[in-house]
Amino acid sequence: MNVTTLSSKFQISIPKEIRDELNLKAGQKFIFVIKGSIIYLVPQRNLLEMKGLLKGANTENIRDRRDRT
Repeated sequence: MNVTTLSSKFQISIPKEIRDELNLKAGQKFIFVIKGSIIYLVPQRNLLEMKGLLKGANTENIRDRRDRT
């Protein structure tokens, strides 16, 4: 498990092992997603990087607006 500390300026460093695994670059932007008391830090990707991301995804049983209650 990788652990980092929040600095007095409210900054964190992403450990090198994670930066390398996710191919993160300096200056890259991130999206914060909060669910309860958990913070998800999601790298913001441009559309070209996302091309083919859902290739082969199973589209059966996709909920439609009519299915929502």
